[in-house]
Amino acid sequence: MTRVGTSEREPRVVAIIPARGGSKGVPRKNVRAVAGRPLLAWSIADCLESRRVSSVFVSTDDGEIKRVAEEAGATVIERPAALAQDATSSEAALLHALDVIAAGPGGEPDLVVFLQATCPLRRGADIDAAIDLLEQTQADSVLSVSPSHVFLWEERDGEAVAVNRDWRERPRRQDMTPRYRENGSIYVFKPWVLREGKNRLGGKIVLFKMSEEAGVDIDSEHDLELADFLLRREETRR
Repeated sequence: MTRVGTSEREPRVVAIIPARGGSKGVPRKNVRAVAGRPLLAWSIADCLESRRVSSVFVSTDDGEIKRVAEEAGATVIERPAALAQDATSSEAALLHALDVIAAGPGGEPDLVVFLQATCPLRRGADIDAAIDLLEQTQADSVLSVSPSHVFLWEERDGEAVAVNRDWRERPRRQDMTPRYRENGSIYVFKPWVLREGKNRLGGKIVLFKMSEEAGVDIDSEHDLELADFLLRREETRR
């Protein structure tokens, strides 16, 4: 398979946002109002704000999500019902969307930006910075992360075991080895990574570091309220 993206021309970058209608934790969360607009519309706006993303596509099986996506400025890819089940992976939806895009007039893109609509605390500049990082480091895929200072434990045979530290020597926050949690906000990858590995990550992987607030991922009503507060606060600062 030819690995594109090495020519001198400006790379063609497309964004794909999977958004099915059957969310369970927060019903209809992709179209729920957050800080005055549907949740999905925030991610589309980020793509339109980006200087590097040339096209934004929303993959969905849902009529209302399709309407919201189109009104916000995205192109909709109709997702088959078989790829919109609870057990369907994001990668399966991404592969289908990439095939549809590659069959279009622009052909296979050079880079894919995968955004999750449930992570609205990013900006177009963040997307651009993640793409720039991939190019500058000659990486094949990038994932966004937020700093973590959590002390992790697990149970083994009914006993507590410290995972990422020696519990006898509790470190100060500033003395801890930097660790990062995958926040789900931004992924950038070359198409061959997804096609060959059936995974959003592969080849040389680098971390795009974001703030803790930028890593808010909506999985509950509490998360929805937090995102609403943070987005409204951000809007007042502009």
